[in-house]
Amino acid sequence: MSQGTGSIRAHGGKLVNRITQKNTSGMYSFSVSDDLANDVENIADGILSPLEGFLLQDDFESVISKGRLANNLPWTIPIVLDVDRETATKMKETGDVLLKARHGEFAILHVEETYTFDKEKTAKAVYGTTDTNHPGVAKTFSMNEFLVGGKIDYVKRPSDDPIRKYRMSPLQTRKSFQDANWKSIVAFQTRNPPHVAHEMLQKTSLTTHDGVFVNPLIGKKKSGDFVDEVIIKSYATLIENYYPKNRSMLATLHTEMQYAGPKEAIHHSIMRQNYGCTHIIIGRDHAGVGKYYSPFAAQEIFSDYPDLEIEPIFFPAFYYCRKCLAFTNERACPHGEEFREQISGTKLRALIDEGKSPSEFIMRPEVVQVIMNHKKPFVD
Repeated sequence: MSQGTGSIRAHGGKLVNRITQKNTSGMYSFSVSDDLANDVENIADGILSPLEGFLLQDDFESVISKGRLANNLPWTIPIVLDVDRETATKMKETGDVLLKARHGEFAILHVEETYTFDKEKTAKAVYGTTDTNHPGVAKTFSMNEFLVGGKIDYVKRPSDDPIRKYRMSPLQTRKSFQDANWKSIVAFQTRNPPHVAHEMLQKTSLTTHDGVFVNPLIGKKKSGDFVDEVIIKSYATLIENYYPKNRSMLATLHTEMQYAGPKEAIHHSIMRQNYGCTHIIIGRDHAGVGKYYSPFAAQEIFSDYPDLEIEPIFFPAFYYCRKCLAFTNERACPHGEEFREQISGTKLRALIDEGKSPSEFIMRPEVVQVIMNHKKPFVD
């Protein structure tokens, strides 16, 4: 049993806690992005257990070459801080560095080492491509040449921000699961407002499990994705109107979307295991972008990770069939696409931009209203 309550161990066996109180006066400081600040907080809260800070070189190179930490524990997305040569030298000399972001100073980085890395090899390993049209590859190639490894201590959370209303730590989620007497908890990762098909997929999992943990990803996304406020309010509205209160929970995960397809499916699973979930729904093209990954690559990669404790639940895409008069999928429905009520993200955005509502078999009217009421529902 991990630190804290829950029916599944934290990844690696122990839920990390790097929250502390320390004097930071007079320390050398370094500014990072809000998204990186979120991940430092995620490390501190144990969402990224067993990581206690930014990857050291041995772990980084093992993640890139094997999709595992140096101790062979599954890990697929490198959590790193990149800096230029001058800053790397300064940090190494200083030892302890005070990290700050838009909301102010928040953590101490205990610098253990600095090292260079191969951007092309990293991009290929994580994203399966070196095409700079891929947002993750573009980000990798734009990084500074040095990485800084070392543990962190988290000293100050951001002041109250409406976007953090639903943020929970693994200690909090595990206690909530225990209080609800849930033994089997199914996580659902999303970066979009819910389609009715997504709702049916979650409710199908509820027929054989105790609870569903809806965990929208809040953080930097690509142009054309929905903005965070719309995603949160859409799901809060859906759950309020259509979900059993004692069988569902909404909490936000504050981290940047990587669009790493199969590698990110493993990463998403690890984080949900740390929250205390026993299962995670992995659908068609999970965490994909464009045509970079085959539709079921994110499901197939789990065969390489039989030692993961959280169990994936593989679902084909759901849709409403006008012939079956039911929400169904290709495994249960014999009818052609002409009978299916489904819509691409591009077509959905076009409809909303034109002020038109999608079919009630595609999106609940209450969710449509949330989107329509927002002045700018999409990322520029």
